[in-house]
This record gives sequence, structure tokens and C-alpha cells, in this order.
Amino acid sequence: MRLLAFCLQILVVSTAAAQDWPKQKAIHIVVGFAPASTTDLVARLVAPKLSEALGQPVIVENKPGAGGNVAAQQVKRATPDGYTLFVTSVAYAVNPSLYANAGYDPFTDFMPVILGPSTPNIITVNPAVPAKSLQELVELARKEKLSYASSGIGTTTHLSMERIKTVAKVDITHVPYQPAQAVGAAVAGHTQISSTSMPPAVSQVRSGRVRAIAVTSAQRSPALPEVPTVNEQGFSGFDDLTWTGFFAPAGMPQDLVNRINSEITRALAAPDVAERLAQLGLEWKPNSAGEFAAFLREEVQKWAKAVKDSGAKAD
Repeated sequence: MRLLAFCLQILVVSTAAAQDWPKQKAIHIVVGFAPASTTDLVARLVAPKLSEALGQPVIVENKPGAGGNVAAQQVKRATPDGYTLFVTSVAYAVNPSLYANAGYDPFTDFMPVILGPSTPNIITVNPAVPAKSLQELVELARKEKLSYASSGIGTTTHLSMERIKTVAKVDITHVPYQPAQAVGAAVAGHTQISSTSMPPAVSQVRSGRVRAIAVTSAQRSPALPEVPTVNEQGFSGFDDLTWTGFFAPAGMPQDLVNRINSEITRALAAPDVAERLAQLGLEWKPNSAGEFAAFLREEVQKWAKAVKDSGAKAD
């Protein structure tokens, strides 16, 4: 009887926390990357919608550093009351393998709230590069010294290109950049190639400042449907995405996690937000916290293998 009473008490407290949230207090969304990154763009699309729906200020704070680890270490220490949320990228799943000590455990230090929009990675080249396809680019790399810019060491943009290099048996020099600047390296000719997520590249492709060679997803991207996938061009097994995710510190009542999931779902489903995401080459569909947790387990395992195979290390 005492155990039943205790469980009922926990249920009542959890339900009350969800019903009482938010009180007269600002909600802080801590972003693990700099302004203009894909993660930041998603957070800033969601924040005003949450503020409008909840009647409370929603403040976006950028805490870049160590591929999102700086922000993760800050948020994991926050009170799990719904007033501090963490928005990060697929780096969350990569970093525990990439760093000797990422400073967090992806399964015990946070509660997955909702999987946000995702984007394929896209391989682009400076227009002066004669290659018009991935196979032609591989052949060119066998004859000339080429370099590629990525969104940073250990990002999926880096690991995707390293996977391509491995299966194609070519050597292309990696030059890491900040996420928002990587495509600009190919535009300016500092590198012949860039491997980035879609949002910073789409406008550059449409304007002709770079040429798109391939996307790393299993299907073509609706944002640039004329660009073939890596799989269509003689390779297989590629479905590499850069995704965003919303997390809460561990210990948050599940009812409150579900409430926040519902509010973010409404924000991302708003017509103007959906339109903007499509323009950026980002795709999203509703998902539960449990579905995100299951997806995350697969991603951590997948990218741990990719990091091991590539030999990538961030420190």
C-alpha cells in the first residue's frame, strides 16, 4: 500500500508540474552552436511560436564551443523544470565517440524531448571544377590534389565525406570550417569542394555560386530535387543526415517532457515555419519523446562506427 501511495504521489507531482508550466518566468533555449548555424535557425523559428503560445519570454542563447559540448555541460546541470532546454545537432550523438571526454553521457544526462528538422549533407564544388557528378569528382581527385571544406572535425559533413573517400579509395584533404562558413570556402575557391548541411548551401546552389554534386540522404531532397544522391552514383548505404534535437536535463517529469514536445510540435507545424524549413532544405515530421529516444540509440551506435572507421579525433 505504501508503494502504491508513493507511486500515486509521484504521478500527482508529475502531472502538476506539466499543468503549472510555465509560470511567470522566461524559458531559455541554449543552442550548442553559433548564430546562423542550422541548429540556431531552428531554435529561432521555434522560440517566438513558443513565446506566443505560452505567454512567456523564450530566450535563445548561443553557447558554441567543442562541437556543442560546452552548452551540453551547462544544460545538464540545470534544474529539470522546463525553463532550460538544450537544442543541438547530430553532434550530440557523435561527440561521445569523437572526444576523449565529451563531458556528458547521451543517455543518462538528458531526456530527449523531440527530434527537430533534419537535412541531408550536400557535396558542392566551385563552378571552375570540371566535375559534374560524384564519379567525375572521384576521377578528378585521382589526378589532382583537391581539398574540401566541412562544418568541422567530427561533424556528419566531415564524416560523410570521409566515408565517400574510403569507399572510392581517394585522398582529398580535409579543411574544417565553422558551419556557417564552410560553403563559402568553395564559393571563394579556397577549397574546390564543400561538404555541408543543406541550409547554408541551397541559396548558393540556386544562384550558381557553387555546383551541387550529391546529397547524402537515401532519397533526393525536395529543396534541390535535381541533385542525385550518393547512392544513385555508384555507392551504397548512405543515409547521413544532419538533424536538430531538443533535450531537457535528466530528471524532468515525463508529463512535462510530453507537454513541451506538444508545444514544439505545434510550433514546427505552423504554416510559416513549415514554409521556411522547406526553403532551407529542412524536413520534419511529428514524433514522440519515446520515438526520439529510440532514434538516438541507433544514431549513437552508427556514428561511433563512423568515427572509429575514419580515425577522427577532436582532442
